[in-house]
Amino acid sequence: QVQLVESGGGSVQAGGTLRLSCAASGYTHSTRCLGWFRQAPGKEREGVAAISTGSGRTYYADSVKGRGTISQDNAKNTVYRRMESQKPEETALYYCAAGANRGRCRPTDTFSPPQFTSWGQGTQVPVSS
Repeated sequence: QVQLVESGGGSVQAGGTLRLSCAASGYTHSTRCLGWFRQAPGKEREGVAAISTGSGRTYYADSVKGRGTISQDNAKNTVYRRMESQKPEETALYYCAAGANRGRCRPTDTFSPPQFTSWGQGTQVPVSS
């Protein structure tokens, strides 16, 4: 069973930078899509970044393009999300999700929830103005 544990959340000021980590366990590392999502109070869940672990190809939502990166450390089975120039409206619960084994991120409809089969519990990121 795949387990995902997020860390690195915490308060950040508007315009600041934060790096989140997602440690995966319970499976032999293989190619799959790993994504970062967020859900702000009263809003729907939103996918923000994803990476195909086999190719390293990355995908970003338009709302965050140019403001950070998603990266991976295969040796640690960990995916990182560096968030830059944070805005107060980006205060949310951030969590990661993993797609099926031997898969990759879809080039279109990348953040469609059904392709993600395992979800972490999330880490809070309050952004103060």
